[in-house]
Amino acid sequence: MAFKAAVVVMAPDADPAKHQTSIKTNKLESTMVFVPLMDFERAAQVCRDLVQKEGVQSIILCPGFTSAAVSMVASAVGEGVPINVARGDVPSVLATSGILAREGWF
Repeated sequence: MAFKAAVVVMAPDADPAKHQTSIKTNKLESTMVFVPLMDFERAAQVCRDLVQKEGVQSIILCPGFTSAAVSMVASAVGEGVPINVARGDVPSVLATSGILAREGWF
């Protein structure tokens, strides 16, 4: 049986029904899903569905998730599913913010 993990990333034009993909080996299945930017309720719903319908065992959230949003996701998926959050150092966050602003994210 493969370990199933998911990466959930926010984007301004994301539609989780269309913007997702999976890569599989014999031992690992990794799914990436894009969710609408700052729509934490939708992200929590997507994560719950990944766990309940797809058997995902671990979730990684992009750096844009606030502490409250991480808590919302954790509550949605229930106990026993690790929720990890990708975070960067200050220079990385500032560089990324500048790039996203130039690309019209906000």
